[in-house]
Amino acid sequence: MEYVKNIKQSKLVKNLFYALIGTVVLAISSKVKIPFYPVPMTMQTFVVLFIGIAYGSKLGFATIVLYLFEGIIGLPVFSGTPEKGLGLLYFTGPTMGYLLGFMVTAFLAGLFNYNEKIIKNFFKILFATSFIYLFGLLWLGGLIGWEKPIFKLGAQPFLLAELFKIFLIAFLASKIQKIREFI
Repeated sequence: MEYVKNIKQSKLVKNLFYALIGTVVLAISSKVKIPFYPVPMTMQTFVVLFIGIAYGSKLGFATIVLYLFEGIIGLPVFSGTPEKGLGLLYFTGPTMGYLLGFMVTAFLAGLFNYNEKIIKNFFKILFATSFIYLFGLLWLGGLIGWEKPIFKLGAQPFLLAELFKIFLIAFLASKIQKIREFI
């Protein structure tokens, strides 16, 4: 019985380690801006998808929850921090819906199985990614008012870069998924 307890504790420590690594990579990806038209691109959504695919649905979801918790308690892990504020105040701003969508996206990306068929992978990842924008636009519309051009402000400038990232991860998904075997 002691052996089983040790195995469970060891797995918990290992998963916590992977989750912390994931939050560090996600925080770094939120800070790195790549020149892209019409707005600069971060690799944050790419990393959210990578975490979901590599870690699987449960650990991927838990990693994003830990990342959000880090940001809520004031660590400067979000894209606009510390310049635009920290903690719960920043979290509940215009980007909260997108951040919450990260959880659903990582979970869904982790549920799917990927193979060498890039087009099938593309549509699975596109579906998972759509929840970032769905949650983001719903929150943004509620926050600034539905009379504003919500889609034009909260999605349109990012779509070209997002399609590029989705295609890139769809191409790599079957290889990224193999990381699950080690976790």
